[in-house]
Amino acid sequence: MPALRGNGSSEARSIAESFGTDARRYDRARPRYPDELVARIVAASPGPDVLDVGCGSGIAARQFEAAGCAVLGIEPDPRMVDFARAKGLRVEGATFEEWQPAGRTFGAVIAAQSWHWVDPVAGPRKAAQVLSSGGRLAIFGHVFEPPIEVAQPFADAYRKVVPNSPFGDLPARRPLDVYRDGYAKFAERIRDTGQFDHAEHWQFDWTQRYTRDQWLDLLPTTGGLTQLGQGQLAEILDAVGTAIDAMGGHFTMEYSTLATTAVRVDAP
Repeated sequence: MPALRGNGSSEARSIAESFGTDARRYDRARPRYPDELVARIVAASPGPDVLDVGCGSGIAARQFEAAGCAVLGIEPDPRMVDFARAKGLRVEGATFEEWQPAGRTFGAVIAAQSWHWVDPVAGPRKAAQVLSSGGRLAIFGHVFEPPIEVAQPFADAYRKVVPNSPFGDLPARRPLDVYRDGYAKFAERIRDTGQFDHAEHWQFDWTQRYTRDQWLDLLPTTGGLTQLGQGQLAEILDAVGTAIDAMGGHFTMEYSTLATTAVRVDAP
C-alpha cells in the first residue's frame, strides 16, 4: 500500500479528494478501527464532543458515536460528505485548513487515516485552536502491508500499468518502522506548536482474513488506485486475484494500527 505522504502538492490534494469515487465501496471494504483504540481515546478526553478531520464515509465517526460521543465530521470530498450525511452523521464540507470553527471547541480532535493529507504546520495549530483545555488530538491509521505473495504481484502489475507513478518506485512491502517514522514526524510537528504535552505513540496489532473477493473489493479504495481508468484497474486486480487464487483463495493480513496522541495544555 502507498506509504504516508504529505499534502504539499496539487497531486497529493487530488489524491486526497479522490476517495469518494466509490464512497459505498470505501465504507463497505475499509477496515474498522480497534475498539480498544476508540475506548482509550474516549476515556482520555475531557468531554464527549469529537471533531473528525477528513471523516470520509464516517467509519471512525460512527464508532465514536457508538461509544457515546457527539461527532462533527470535516470532509473536503462532497461525495463523501453526501454519503456520511446519508448515514446520519453531522458533516461540514471543507478541508481542515479552510474550515471555520466559529468558536466551537471539542474534547477530542481525531484523524483516522487522514492526517497525512493535512498541512503539517497548520494542522496541529488548528487542532490546538479548537481543542478545549485538556482536550486530546489523536492521529491514527492502519498499516496496509499484505503478504509478499500478494504484495509483489501487485507491485509488478502497478509498475507495468502506471510506469510513471511515484508509487511505482516504492518496494513491494515496507517495514513497520517506515510508518512509525511517519507518526514520529506528526509528533514533532505537534511539539513545535508549544501547545501540547509530550506526544504518546500507541500500537494495536490484530489480524483479518481476506478472501480473494474481499481483498479485490478493498484494493480500489487505496490512494494509488482511486484515479486509475477501468482498464488499468482491471489489469492490476486480475494480477492480484491470480496471486490470491494460487494461495488457496484467501490470506491473513497482519495489521498494526498506529496512533500519535497528545493533550492540549494552556500556555504558561
